[in-house]
Amino acid sequence: MQPEPMTSAKQMMPIVILQTERLTLRAFTEADIDDVFAAVNDPEIQRWLPLPEPGVPYTHDEAEAWCRTVAPESRVTGDGQKWAIIERDTGRFCGSIGFTRTMWVTQTTEIGYWMAPWARGRGLAAEATIAACRWAIDQGFERIVLRAATANTGSRRVAEKAGFVFEGIERNAMRLHEGRCDMALYSLIPTDLPR
Repeated sequence: MQPEPMTSAKQMMPIVILQTERLTLRAFTEADIDDVFAAVNDPEIQRWLPLPEPGVPYTHDEAEAWCRTVAPESRVTGDGQKWAIIERDTGRFCGSIGFTRTMWVTQTTEIGYWMAPWARGRGLAAEATIAACRWAIDQGFERIVLRAATANTGSRRVAEKAGFVFEGIERNAMRLHEGRCDMALYSLIPTDLPR
């Protein structure tokens, strides 16, 4: 069955839980606040993401706001969808994945993710990315963009494992904690998605 055609008006993203072999992608809850706070304060996440913004420490209040307000509002406003990545066997919080900068009229969106230090190196980010992208394509999206700092080899490997195609470099495209950086631009269209 084909998804309903998208309209030019912003739409609210549906509430959805995704399951993979090892993961559950679900809405953020109050139970995730401490894990979000701990993970985002990890030096590797701070190195590659401007959370909350360069030069400012990430606080417990911001983790609480993310889980209670920011992530849910993204879905409601139609800008995107944010999921907590949870390991199915243990119930352990592993990271965050979601869509942002959704443009309904062009059926495009951008995906972003980060993994907690305790969840890295096991292929979980690629597994979550494939599941999220498969869901978005099934909803009728025609193009998903992914950006990663050029030196962020971990995120770039995830993009490639998930079927994204490298398109080029966006020069001086993002301000991180250590200064401005170039971003590698990837995209995924329906025919790229691994089945």
